[in-house]
Amino acid sequence: MPSGEYLRYVALGDSQTEGLGDGDDTTGLRGWADRLAEQLSVSSPGLQYANLAVRGNLAARVHAEQLGPALALRPDLATVVAGVNDLLRPGFDADEVAGHLEAMFAALVAQGARVATLTFPDIARIIPLARPIRSRAVSLNHRIRAAALRHGVIVAETSHHPVVTDPRLWSQDRLHASPLGHERIAAAIAEALQLPGSDDSWTHPLPDPETVVPAGWRTTTTELRWAATFLGPWLGRRLRGRSSGDGRTAKRPHLLPIRHLPAAGETERPGTRSDDAPQVS
Repeated sequence: MPSGEYLRYVALGDSQTEGLGDGDDTTGLRGWADRLAEQLSVSSPGLQYANLAVRGNLAARVHAEQLGPALALRPDLATVVAGVNDLLRPGFDADEVAGHLEAMFAALVAQGARVATLTFPDIARIIPLARPIRSRAVSLNHRIRAAALRHGVIVAETSHHPVVTDPRLWSQDRLHASPLGHERIAAAIAEALQLPGSDDSWTHPLPDPETVVPAGWRTTTTELRWAATFLGPWLGRRLRGRSSGDGRTAKRPHLLPIRHLPAAGETERPGTRSDDAPQVS
């Protein structure tokens, strides 16, 4: 359905799909899935959209808690993006994570949905301290491509384009996309879906390359400050068996027309914080 009309779009995933980094819990989150829904509505004016994503969810939890509700909504288009939270866990198992993703691919495709996903960039190019897990992203991406091929799932290849690790596409926590990053993710999936008006301009470098790495971006002091502000609280939640998604539900659990998307400065739902630490998934 490269140029066909979609009626029901459902997004499954974690914090990136929920929209962290693009707005906040006070003014409202937008995110790439909302942006994609807005672009879809141009050629599909009757589109209804639901977003079931919850920050902090591992792939297993997305599978267990979001797939059933997604199937009940009978989407003709679904996006499934999960696995980054798993990459950061000590017990990461690429086969297990990919297995959950493939099970979701298979179930949604079997029901008649067109399904899209994406591959992940090299996290170590964004977070130098993450170099030990670089091979995990490569391994997971390989399995995502293979599972997608088996089920006819569309893959937006965001892993290998240099621009995806431009600091300007990432928020201060370096784990969530900035508004510009969310815009590029939406454009990548739009191109993979061959939506009218889409192209490969999302792969192009940002202007003014001399400002790509801000002064002090990767100094020892900056890295230590980042670790104390973001990594420390994240590790603390893991040690306590907690998640930034605890106590939260999907921001948009029901199919609604695109006109019901929140405007800038308007909250879609009240946020329920699980703790007072910075909310890194």
